[in-house]
Amino acid sequence: MPISVWGLAIAQALLTTGNILLVAVSALIGKQLASHPALITLPVALQFLGLVMATLPAAHLMQKMGRKVGFILGNCIGLVGTWVALQGLEANSLMHFASGTFLIGMAIGTGQQYRFAALDVCSVEQRPRAISMVMAGGILAAILGPNLAIWSRQWYDGNVFVGAFYGLFVIYVLALLLISSLPLAVPAKSTVARVTRSYRELFQQPLLVAAIASGAIGYAVMVLLMTATPIAMQNDDFPFKNIAWVIQWHVLGMYVPSFFTGGLIRRYSSRRVILWGCAVLALCVLVNVLGNSYWHYLLGLLLLGVGWNFTYIGATHLLTFTYEPAEQGKVQGINEFMVFTAAAMGSLLAGVGVDKLGWTWLNLVSLPPIIFVAWWILHLADHRARVREKK
Repeated sequence: MPISVWGLAIAQALLTTGNILLVAVSALIGKQLASHPALITLPVALQFLGLVMATLPAAHLMQKMGRKVGFILGNCIGLVGTWVALQGLEANSLMHFASGTFLIGMAIGTGQQYRFAALDVCSVEQRPRAISMVMAGGILAAILGPNLAIWSRQWYDGNVFVGAFYGLFVIYVLALLLISSLPLAVPAKSTVARVTRSYRELFQQPLLVAAIASGAIGYAVMVLLMTATPIAMQNDDFPFKNIAWVIQWHVLGMYVPSFFTGGLIRRYSSRRVILWGCAVLALCVLVNVLGNSYWHYLLGLLLLGVGWNFTYIGATHLLTFTYEPAEQGKVQGINEFMVFTAAAMGSLLAGVGVDKLGWTWLNLVSLPPIIFVAWWILHLADHRARVREKK
């Protein structure tokens, strides 16, 4: 496996460490600063809005100027966003803080291209393994992220959450130095100049619709329940340390399966792996509605992570069969835009969902979209697409 893939896996680990840190503290900061329950997850929602707004420009920029330029720019935006969020915390301003998470979201949106960058330097046969390796970088993040959230509470006397953002600043500095040193693929001029299909023509492919729907709904359900969990646990009077541990096991569930998800895709096809992911997500909902003990939260979020892993990596691999080289930026960009638009909606609904519906009903309303994805994948009508996807 090329050295760039290993470097991108470490970059992914740093990115995910920062994401987990934000998951552990952003909703709680929102609860501290918000004047209305509906505004509790505003920082998380604006983070995903920034992510969504960065996806298409980042994909097109990287196709024209190269991955390295895009990733360096993204990490610089992350550094600025972290500084703005810190100023918001110092001023006890929800909108100021949320402006910072918006910019951090743009940095995260650029970093979502790490897994696609790994594909640029691999053969077709290596792609499932390369995707899994980059995603497996999140295992390190599962250990660092929650612990950093706990340790950082002692770093600053004025506000227990300020230290987390100093830690996030260091993470973006490390990622910037790493990316600057990696030999990443440069754009091929012959493919950039080639004529590409319109979005209308691209979306006439059932396989493309299935890939985007699987990634979008799987991610939206994951973000909805993941963001709601710290709020629900705090409402049930669990200490912050327990919340951080639950998030840690959730992230382990998200990334540990990456060691074998690629092998499962090669052996059984990405369609079947997505179906397994839907089944695990449904099992997560079942566990969550059966009780609200610490172990229910822990097992539920662990299953949520595994279900996301199967649907997200399966959908990413399925997507690679829907475009020609010249269409790479176009298709990857629209995929990221739609996936993270759905995730942003999930994060925005999490706070008000816990407040208005309660934990049990919030879980139950996430079940129909999971069933829809499973039905769509089962009834994918394009037989030629199925055959191609198995090759």
